[in-house]
Amino acid sequence: MQFPELQPEKSECPAETTLAILSGRWKLLILRELFSGVKRFNQLQRSLTGITQKVLTQQLRDLEADGIVYRQVYPEIPPKVEYSLTPLGESLKPIISQMHEWSVHSRRT
Repeated sequence: MQFPELQPEKSECPAETTLAILSGRWKLLILRELFSGVKRFNQLQRSLTGITQKVLTQQLRDLEADGIVYRQVYPEIPPKVEYSLTPLGESLKPIISQMHEWSVHSRRT
């Protein structure tokens, strides 16, 4: 599977680029919600207790700009907007799952 190359902001280190894309308190939690399927903005906001509308909007825009999230706007009144993962975003699922497993394991030792 080929993915578009992400443009590192200042670093040539791929790990640092990945961390920069996933940084922020909410991005991993947003991805976790989208791993289960397409969500509308209000569904995401309700499932992420404590996130503000402004922060959710910005985090989704960042993820969209990085090619992780796809934003589908339907021409309706009021506008209907749905968010889903791109193939690049889907490819993060096993990585984030491994991070979760590592965290669970590290707490036991």
